[in-house]
Amino acid sequence: MKKTSLITALSAVLLIVAAAGATAQDLSFGGYARNNTGVLLNENLDFSHVQNTFDLKAEYFSDISTLNAEVYFNLTGTDALEAGVKELYMDLYFDSVDLRIGKQQIIWGKGDGVFITDVISPKDLSDFVLPDFDEIRMGVTACRTDWYLGLFDMEFVWVPVFTPSIMPSGLWAVSKPLPEGATINDAVIADYSLENSEVFAKASYVGSAIDVELMGGYMWDDLPVLHMVAPLTFTPEYHRLFMGGGSFSTDIAGLIVRGEGAYYWGKNLNTTDMAEPEMVVEKDFVHYMAGLDYSLAGITMGTQFVQEIILDYDDAMGNNDEFKSTMTFLVAKSFFSETLKLEFFSYVGLSNEDALLRPKVTYDLTDGLEWSIGADIFIGDSGDFGQYDDRDLVYTKIKYSF
Repeated sequence: MKKTSLITALSAVLLIVAAAGATAQDLSFGGYARNNTGVLLNENLDFSHVQNTFDLKAEYFSDISTLNAEVYFNLTGTDALEAGVKELYMDLYFDSVDLRIGKQQIIWGKGDGVFITDVISPKDLSDFVLPDFDEIRMGVTACRTDWYLGLFDMEFVWVPVFTPSIMPSGLWAVSKPLPEGATINDAVIADYSLENSEVFAKASYVGSAIDVELMGGYMWDDLPVLHMVAPLTFTPEYHRLFMGGGSFSTDIAGLIVRGEGAYYWGKNLNTTDMAEPEMVVEKDFVHYMAGLDYSLAGITMGTQFVQEIILDYDDAMGNNDEFKSTMTFLVAKSFFSETLKLEFFSYVGLSNEDALLRPKVTYDLTDGLEWSIGADIFIGDSGDFGQYDDRDLVYTKIKYSF
Protein backbone atom coordinates (compact mmCIF):
# COMPACT_ATOMS: atom_id res chain seq x y z
CA MET A 1 0.00 0.00 0.00
CA LYS A 2 1.27 3.48 -0.81
CA LYS A 3 2.11 5.44 2.29
CA THR A 4 0.42 8.57 0.90
CA SER A 5 -2.90 6.68 0.57
CA LEU A 6 -2.87 5.74 4.24
CA ILE A 7 -1.94 9.26 5.31
CA THR A 8 -4.71 10.74 3.16
CA ALA A 9 -7.32 8.32 4.51
CA LEU A 10 -6.44 8.99 8.14
CA SER A 11 -6.19 12.73 7.57
CA ALA A 12 -9.74 12.81 6.21
CA VAL A 13 -11.17 11.55 9.51
CA LEU A 14 -8.80 13.61 11.65
CA LEU A 15 -9.94 16.71 9.78
CA ILE A 16 -13.54 16.11 10.89
CA VAL A 17 -12.48 15.46 14.48
CA ALA A 18 -10.42 18.64 14.53
CA ALA A 19 -13.27 20.64 13.04
CA ALA A 20 -15.62 19.39 15.73
CA GLY A 21 -13.38 20.70 18.47
CA ALA A 22 -15.10 20.76 21.81
CA THR A 23 -18.62 20.37 20.38
CA ALA A 24 -18.51 16.58 20.20
CA GLN A 25 -22.30 16.43 20.29
CA ASP A 26 -22.24 17.68 16.67
CA LEU A 27 -19.96 14.87 15.55
CA SER A 28 -21.23 11.46 14.46
CA PHE A 29 -19.52 8.29 13.25
CA GLY A 30 -20.76 5.28 11.32
CA GLY A 31 -19.54 2.61 8.96
CA TYR A 32 -19.10 -1.12 8.71
CA ALA A 33 -16.67 -4.02 8.92
CA ARG A 34 -17.08 -6.78 6.32
CA ASN A 35 -15.56 -10.02 5.15
CA ASN A 36 -16.22 -10.91 1.50
CA THR A 37 -15.00 -14.30 0.27
CA GLY A 38 -15.63 -15.77 -3.17
CA VAL A 39 -14.85 -19.18 -4.67
CA LEU A 40 -14.68 -19.97 -8.39
CA LEU A 41 -16.76 -22.93 -9.55
CA ASN A 42 -13.85 -24.58 -11.34
CA GLU A 43 -12.17 -27.93 -10.75
CA ASN A 44 -9.82 -26.54 -8.12
CA LEU A 45 -12.40 -24.30 -6.39
CA ASP A 46 -9.91 -21.44 -6.41
CA PHE A 47 -10.63 -18.29 -4.44
CA SER A 48 -11.89 -15.49 -6.66
CA HIS A 49 -11.41 -12.97 -3.87
CA VAL A 50 -10.83 -12.75 -0.12
CA GLN A 51 -11.30 -9.24 1.17
CA ASN A 52 -11.70 -7.71 4.62
CA THR A 53 -13.02 -4.14 4.60
CA PHE A 54 -13.30 -1.49 7.26
CA ASP A 55 -15.32 1.55 6.18
CA LEU A 56 -15.57 4.61 8.43
CA LYS A 57 -17.85 7.62 7.97
CA ALA A 58 -17.62 10.81 9.99
CA GLU A 59 -19.92 13.84 9.91
CA TYR A 60 -19.70 17.16 11.67
CA PHE A 61 -22.71 19.43 11.35
CA SER A 62 -23.59 22.98 12.31
CA ASP A 63 -26.50 25.29 11.56
CA ILE A 64 -25.32 26.29 8.08
CA SER A 65 -22.83 23.60 7.07
CA THR A 66 -21.64 20.01 7.41
CA LEU A 67 -18.32 18.28 6.90
CA ASN A 68 -18.39 14.67 5.68
CA ALA A 69 -15.65 12.10 5.29
CA GLU A 70 -15.70 8.43 4.35
CA VAL A 71 -12.52 6.36 4.24
CA TYR A 72 -11.92 2.66 3.67
CA PHE A 73 -9.25 0.07 4.42
CA ASN A 74 -9.16 -3.19 2.42
CA LEU A 75 -7.04 -6.18 3.34
CA THR A 76 -7.03 -8.75 0.54
CA GLY A 77 -6.08 -12.41 0.58
CA THR A 78 -2.60 -11.50 -0.59
CA ASP A 79 -2.12 -9.42 2.58
CA ALA A 80 -2.05 -6.24 0.48
CA LEU A 81 -3.48 -3.34 2.48
CA GLU A 82 -5.28 -0.69 0.48
CA ALA A 83 -6.57 2.59 1.91
CA GLY A 84 -8.41 5.45 0.30
CA VAL A 85 -10.93 8.25 0.61
CA LYS A 86 -14.38 7.58 -0.86
CA GLU A 87 -15.77 11.01 -0.06
CA LEU A 88 -14.53 14.17 1.63
CA TYR A 89 -16.70 17.24 1.16
CA MET A 90 -18.28 20.26 2.81
CA ASP A 91 -21.94 21.30 2.50
CA LEU A 92 -23.04 24.92 2.84
CA TYR A 93 -26.76 25.74 3.21
CA PHE A 94 -28.42 29.00 2.20
CA ASP A 95 -32.08 30.03 1.83
CA SER A 96 -32.69 28.41 -1.58
CA VAL A 97 -29.22 27.19 -2.54
CA ASP A 98 -27.03 24.34 -1.30
CA LEU A 99 -23.35 24.12 -2.14
CA ARG A 100 -21.20 20.98 -1.92
CA ILE A 101 -17.43 21.22 -2.41
CA GLY A 102 -14.95 18.33 -2.37
CA LYS A 103 -14.69 14.68 -3.29
CA GLN A 104 -18.19 13.26 -3.68
CA GLN A 105 -20.34 10.71 -5.49
CA ILE A 106 -22.87 12.31 -7.83
CA ILE A 107 -25.75 10.06 -8.94
CA TRP A 108 -28.02 10.93 -11.86
CA GLY A 109 -30.72 9.04 -13.73
CA LYS A 110 -33.35 6.37 -13.11
CA GLY A 111 -31.63 3.19 -14.30
CA ASP A 112 -30.81 0.24 -12.03
CA GLY A 113 -27.45 -1.40 -12.68
CA VAL A 114 -26.76 0.71 -15.78
CA PHE A 115 -25.01 4.04 -16.37
CA ILE A 116 -26.72 6.21 -18.97
CA THR A 117 -26.91 9.81 -17.74
CA ASP A 118 -25.08 8.76 -14.56
CA VAL A 119 -21.74 9.88 -16.05
CA ILE A 120 -20.21 12.38 -13.62
CA SER A 121 -18.66 9.96 -11.13
CA PRO A 122 -16.15 7.58 -12.75
CA LYS A 123 -16.50 3.84 -12.17
CA ASP A 124 -14.18 1.32 -10.51
CA LEU A 125 -14.63 -1.65 -12.84
CA SER A 126 -11.58 -3.56 -11.58
CA ASP A 127 -13.97 -6.34 -10.43
CA PHE A 128 -16.30 -5.83 -13.43
CA VAL A 129 -19.85 -4.94 -12.22
CA LEU A 130 -19.91 -7.41 -9.30
CA PRO A 131 -19.43 -5.10 -6.26
CA ASP A 132 -22.30 -3.04 -4.87
CA PHE A 133 -22.93 0.00 -7.04
CA ASP A 134 -22.12 2.46 -4.26
CA GLU A 135 -18.65 0.88 -4.32
CA ILE A 136 -18.34 0.83 -8.12
CA ARG A 137 -19.12 4.53 -8.34
CA MET A 138 -16.04 6.57 -7.39
CA GLY A 139 -15.93 9.94 -5.72
CA VAL A 140 -14.94 12.86 -7.93
CA THR A 141 -13.56 16.23 -6.88
CA ALA A 142 -16.28 18.71 -7.78
CA CYS A 143 -18.23 21.82 -6.87
CA ARG A 144 -21.97 21.13 -6.94
CA THR A 145 -24.70 23.75 -6.57
CA ASP A 146 -28.42 22.99 -6.06
CA TRP A 147 -30.87 25.84 -6.55
CA TYR A 148 -34.40 25.09 -5.30
CA LEU A 149 -37.36 26.77 -6.99
CA GLY A 150 -40.50 25.21 -5.52
CA LEU A 151 -41.09 21.92 -7.37
CA PHE A 152 -38.07 22.63 -9.58
CA ASP A 153 -34.40 22.04 -8.81
CA MET A 154 -31.48 23.36 -10.86
CA GLU A 155 -28.19 21.55 -10.35
CA PHE A 156 -24.82 22.71 -11.64
CA VAL A 157 -21.61 20.70 -11.35
CA TRP A 158 -18.05 21.77 -12.10
CA VAL A 159 -15.37 19.08 -12.10
CA PRO A 160 -11.95 20.79 -12.24
CA VAL A 161 -9.90 17.57 -12.46
CA PHE A 162 -10.73 14.71 -14.82
CA THR A 163 -10.63 11.25 -13.19
CA PRO A 164 -10.93 8.25 -15.54
CA SER A 165 -12.72 5.02 -14.73
CA ILE A 166 -10.66 2.03 -13.60
CA MET A 167 -10.70 -0.76 -16.16
CA PRO A 168 -11.26 -4.46 -15.29
CA SER A 169 -8.10 -6.09 -13.98
CA GLY A 170 -6.80 -9.37 -12.59
CA LEU A 171 -9.43 -12.09 -12.92
CA TRP A 172 -11.68 -9.70 -14.88
CA ALA A 173 -9.11 -8.28 -17.28
CA VAL A 174 -10.15 -8.43 -20.93
CA SER A 175 -7.66 -8.61 -23.81
CA LYS A 176 -8.21 -6.15 -26.63
CA PRO A 177 -8.49 -7.71 -30.13
CA LEU A 178 -5.12 -6.43 -31.39
CA PRO A 179 -2.75 -7.71 -34.10
CA GLU A 180 -0.20 -10.28 -32.98
CA GLY A 181 2.86 -8.63 -31.47
CA ALA A 182 1.11 -5.32 -30.78
CA THR A 183 2.11 -3.28 -27.75
CA ILE A 184 0.10 -0.75 -25.71
CA ASN A 185 1.65 2.38 -24.22
CA ASP A 186 0.51 4.09 -21.04
CA ALA A 187 -2.72 6.06 -21.31
CA VAL A 188 -2.67 9.75 -22.20
CA ILE A 189 -4.64 11.88 -19.70
CA ALA A 190 -5.28 15.59 -20.14
CA ASP A 191 -3.25 18.06 -18.11
CA TYR A 192 -4.83 19.75 -15.10
CA SER A 193 -6.12 23.05 -16.42
CA LEU A 194 -9.29 25.12 -16.47
CA GLU A 195 -9.94 24.35 -20.14
CA ASN A 196 -9.77 20.60 -19.39
CA SER A 197 -12.39 20.70 -16.63
CA GLU A 198 -15.90 19.28 -17.00
CA VAL A 199 -19.25 21.05 -16.58
CA PHE A 200 -22.74 19.59 -16.13
CA ALA A 201 -26.24 20.95 -15.55
CA LYS A 202 -29.55 19.32 -14.64
CA ALA A 203 -33.10 20.63 -14.28
CA SER A 204 -35.52 18.51 -12.21
CA TYR A 205 -39.24 18.62 -11.61
CA VAL A 206 -40.81 16.54 -8.84
CA GLY A 207 -44.59 16.54 -8.96
CA SER A 208 -47.38 14.38 -7.63
CA ALA A 209 -47.85 12.65 -11.01
CA ILE A 210 -44.38 12.53 -12.54
CA ASP A 211 -40.69 13.18 -11.89
CA VAL A 212 -38.73 14.59 -14.83
CA GLU A 213 -35.04 15.41 -15.29
CA LEU A 214 -33.23 17.11 -18.17
CA MET A 215 -29.45 17.18 -18.12
CA GLY A 216 -26.38 17.86 -20.21
CA GLY A 217 -22.64 18.08 -19.95
CA TYR A 218 -19.36 18.87 -21.67
CA MET A 219 -17.18 16.07 -20.41
CA TRP A 220 -14.43 13.56 -20.91
CA ASP A 221 -15.30 9.99 -21.88
CA ASP A 222 -14.26 7.95 -18.81
CA LEU A 223 -13.16 5.02 -21.00
CA PRO A 224 -10.11 5.33 -23.31
CA VAL A 225 -9.84 4.53 -27.02
CA LEU A 226 -6.75 2.90 -28.52
CA HIS A 227 -4.89 5.02 -31.08
CA MET A 228 -2.38 3.39 -33.45
CA VAL A 229 0.58 5.78 -33.13
CA ALA A 230 3.00 3.52 -35.05
CA PRO A 231 2.79 0.07 -36.68
CA LEU A 232 1.76 -2.42 -33.93
CA THR A 233 1.97 0.32 -31.29
CA PHE A 234 -1.17 1.70 -29.62
CA THR A 235 -1.79 4.41 -27.04
CA PRO A 236 -5.03 4.70 -24.99
CA GLU A 237 -6.41 8.25 -25.12
CA TYR A 238 -9.39 9.99 -23.52
CA HIS A 239 -11.64 12.28 -25.56
CA ARG A 240 -14.02 15.18 -25.08
CA LEU A 241 -17.70 14.89 -25.97
CA PHE A 242 -21.06 16.51 -25.35
CA MET A 243 -23.92 14.65 -23.68
CA GLY A 244 -27.59 15.62 -23.46
CA GLY A 245 -30.37 13.54 -22.00
CA GLY A 246 -33.21 13.11 -19.60
CA SER A 247 -35.16 10.72 -17.42
CA PHE A 248 -38.61 10.34 -15.91
CA SER A 249 -40.63 8.13 -13.58
CA THR A 250 -44.35 7.98 -12.90
CA ASP A 251 -46.84 5.81 -11.03
CA ILE A 252 -49.73 4.40 -13.07
CA ALA A 253 -52.11 2.44 -10.84
CA GLY A 254 -49.23 1.03 -8.79
CA LEU A 255 -47.02 0.34 -11.82
CA ILE A 256 -43.83 2.43 -11.79
CA VAL A 257 -42.85 3.42 -15.33
CA ARG A 258 -39.29 4.67 -15.77
CA GLY A 259 -37.30 5.94 -18.72
CA GLU A 260 -33.86 7.40 -19.32
CA GLY A 261 -31.92 8.36 -22.42
CA ALA A 262 -28.75 10.14 -23.50
CA TYR A 263 -27.34 11.37 -26.80
CA TYR A 264 -23.56 11.64 -27.08
CA TRP A 265 -22.08 13.89 -29.74
CA GLY A 266 -18.63 12.96 -31.04
CA LYS A 267 -17.88 9.69 -29.27
CA ASN A 268 -14.57 8.19 -30.41
CA LEU A 269 -14.54 4.49 -31.29
CA ASN A 270 -12.05 2.05 -32.77
CA THR A 271 -12.29 0.80 -36.33
CA THR A 272 -10.45 -1.84 -38.34
CA ASP A 273 -10.23 0.53 -41.33
CA MET A 274 -6.52 1.25 -41.73
CA ALA A 275 -7.38 4.31 -43.84
CA GLU A 276 -8.82 6.07 -40.80
CA PRO A 277 -6.27 8.18 -38.89
CA GLU A 278 -4.93 6.10 -35.98
CA MET A 279 -7.79 3.59 -36.59
CA VAL A 280 -10.26 5.80 -34.68
CA VAL A 281 -13.56 7.27 -35.91
CA GLU A 282 -15.93 9.79 -34.36
CA LYS A 283 -19.61 8.85 -34.20
CA ASP A 284 -22.73 10.01 -32.43
CA PHE A 285 -24.06 7.54 -29.90
CA VAL A 286 -27.45 6.88 -28.27
CA HIS A 287 -28.01 5.07 -24.97
CA TYR A 288 -31.48 4.63 -23.48
CA MET A 289 -33.56 2.57 -21.03
CA ALA A 290 -37.25 1.81 -20.48
CA GLY A 291 -38.23 0.14 -17.21
CA LEU A 292 -41.20 -1.12 -15.21
CA ASP A 293 -41.46 -1.87 -11.46
CA TYR A 294 -44.34 -3.50 -9.62
CA SER A 295 -45.06 -4.97 -6.19
CA LEU A 296 -47.54 -7.80 -5.67
CA ALA A 297 -48.13 -9.76 -2.45
CA GLY A 298 -44.91 -8.39 -1.00
CA ILE A 299 -42.85 -9.41 -4.05
CA THR A 300 -40.91 -6.62 -5.77
CA MET A 301 -40.50 -7.12 -9.51
CA GLY A 302 -38.70 -4.98 -12.05
CA THR A 303 -37.45 -5.15 -15.61
CA GLN A 304 -35.54 -2.83 -17.94
CA PHE A 305 -34.80 -2.77 -21.65
CA VAL A 306 -31.48 -1.06 -22.36
CA GLN A 307 -30.03 -0.32 -25.79
CA GLU A 308 -26.89 1.33 -27.17
CA ILE A 309 -26.86 2.55 -30.78
CA ILE A 310 -23.91 3.74 -32.87
CA LEU A 311 -25.17 6.15 -35.51
CA ASP A 312 -23.72 6.23 -39.03
CA TYR A 313 -22.33 2.75 -38.44
CA ASP A 314 -20.06 1.03 -40.97
CA ASP A 315 -18.89 -2.57 -41.30
CA ALA A 316 -15.28 -1.69 -40.45
CA MET A 317 -16.42 -1.14 -36.86
CA GLY A 318 -16.92 -4.89 -36.40
CA ASN A 319 -15.44 -4.81 -32.89
CA ASN A 320 -18.40 -2.59 -31.86
CA ASP A 321 -22.04 -3.63 -32.23
CA GLU A 322 -24.26 -1.19 -34.11
CA PHE A 323 -27.10 -2.13 -31.76
CA LYS A 324 -26.39 -3.63 -28.33
CA SER A 325 -29.55 -4.58 -26.44
CA THR A 326 -29.74 -5.79 -22.85
CA MET A 327 -32.56 -6.57 -20.44
CA THR A 328 -32.44 -6.69 -16.66
CA PHE A 329 -34.79 -8.54 -14.32
CA LEU A 330 -35.26 -8.18 -10.58
CA VAL A 331 -37.37 -10.25 -8.17
CA ALA A 332 -37.08 -9.69 -4.40
CA LYS A 333 -39.06 -10.84 -1.37
CA SER A 334 -38.60 -10.33 2.37
CA PHE A 335 -39.73 -12.70 5.14
CA PHE A 336 -39.88 -12.80 8.95
CA SER A 337 -40.31 -9.06 9.52
CA GLU A 338 -37.74 -8.34 6.79
CA THR A 339 -34.95 -10.26 8.54
CA LEU A 340 -34.64 -12.64 5.57
CA LYS A 341 -34.43 -11.30 2.02
CA LEU A 342 -34.33 -13.34 -1.19
CA GLU A 343 -33.22 -11.52 -4.32
CA PHE A 344 -32.57 -12.45 -7.93
CA PHE A 345 -31.10 -9.92 -10.38
CA SER A 346 -29.95 -10.67 -13.91
CA TYR A 347 -28.55 -9.04 -17.01
CA VAL A 348 -29.57 -10.71 -20.27
CA GLY A 349 -27.66 -9.68 -23.38
CA LEU A 350 -30.02 -9.91 -26.35
CA SER A 351 -27.41 -9.05 -28.97
CA ASN A 352 -24.84 -11.70 -27.99
CA GLU A 353 -27.13 -14.21 -26.24
CA ASP A 354 -25.24 -13.98 -22.97
CA ALA A 355 -26.28 -13.32 -19.38
CA LEU A 356 -25.22 -12.71 -15.79
CA LEU A 357 -27.43 -14.34 -13.15
CA ARG A 358 -27.12 -13.08 -9.55
CA PRO A 359 -29.17 -14.90 -6.87
CA LYS A 360 -28.61 -13.73 -3.28
CA VAL A 361 -29.92 -14.51 0.21
CA THR A 362 -29.42 -12.04 3.08
CA TYR A 363 -30.25 -12.75 6.73
CA ASP A 364 -30.09 -10.29 9.63
CA LEU A 365 -28.41 -12.27 12.40
CA THR A 366 -28.70 -9.48 14.98
CA ASP A 367 -29.13 -5.73 14.96
CA GLY A 368 -26.43 -4.42 12.59
CA LEU A 369 -25.04 -7.87 11.72
CA GLU A 370 -26.06 -9.48 8.43
CA TRP A 371 -24.92 -12.53 6.49
CA SER A 372 -25.26 -12.94 2.72
CA ILE A 373 -24.62 -15.81 0.35
CA GLY A 374 -24.93 -15.54 -3.38
CA ALA A 375 -23.62 -16.49 -6.79
CA ASP A 376 -22.55 -14.84 -10.04
CA ILE A 377 -23.28 -17.14 -12.97
CA PHE A 378 -22.13 -16.15 -16.48
CA ILE A 379 -23.77 -17.60 -19.58
CA GLY A 380 -22.69 -17.37 -23.22
CA ASP A 381 -19.64 -17.49 -25.46
CA SER A 382 -19.12 -13.77 -26.16
CA GLY A 383 -20.39 -10.35 -25.19
CA ASP A 384 -20.01 -8.40 -21.95
CA PHE A 385 -21.05 -11.40 -19.83
CA GLY A 386 -20.30 -14.42 -22.01
CA GLN A 387 -16.60 -13.55 -22.09
CA TYR A 388 -16.49 -14.60 -18.42
CA ASP A 389 -18.27 -17.94 -18.90
CA ASP A 390 -15.44 -19.82 -17.15
CA ARG A 391 -15.51 -17.54 -14.08
CA ASP A 392 -18.74 -18.50 -12.31
CA LEU A 393 -18.43 -18.05 -8.56
CA VAL A 394 -20.21 -18.28 -5.23
CA TYR A 395 -19.56 -15.90 -2.36
CA THR A 396 -20.39 -15.20 1.24
CA LYS A 397 -20.36 -11.86 3.06
CA ILE A 398 -20.70 -11.09 6.73
CA LYS A 399 -21.11 -7.42 7.55
CA TYR A 400 -21.42 -5.52 10.79
CA SER A 401 -22.75 -1.98 10.49
CA PHE A 402 -22.45 0.59 13.26
